[in-house]
Amino acid sequence: MGILRSVVLFTLAAVAEIGGAWLIWQAVREGRGWWWAGLGVVALGVYGFVATAQPDAHFGRILAAYGGVFIVGSLAWGMMLDGFRPDRWDLIGTFIALVGVAVIMFAPRTSG
Repeated sequence: MGILRSVVLFTLAAVAEIGGAWLIWQAVREGRGWWWAGLGVVALGVYGFVATAQPDAHFGRILAAYGGVFIVGSLAWGMMLDGFRPDRWDLIGTFIALVGVAVIMFAPRTSG
């Protein structure tokens, strides 16, 4: 259950952070209303709280692992909402990032 919880929380965090950044991008770079930026700021705040719900108590570990999730989520977001098409190097990098996430979060550790 711990792995599933982490995956769900990382997914929610990615939607909140990437979505928030995308909303701000839309306001500033694409000329949408400034209320889009306001929604983005709220979403970024939600991301911060979602990250604290991870079962691991180490801030550095959670944020380091989330970096890999952010890579995957950003490419997926771009594909779904902006028509971005990753090349093979994007896909290879994504795979490497996910392996890194798995090692950081789920490698067996000795207590002590």
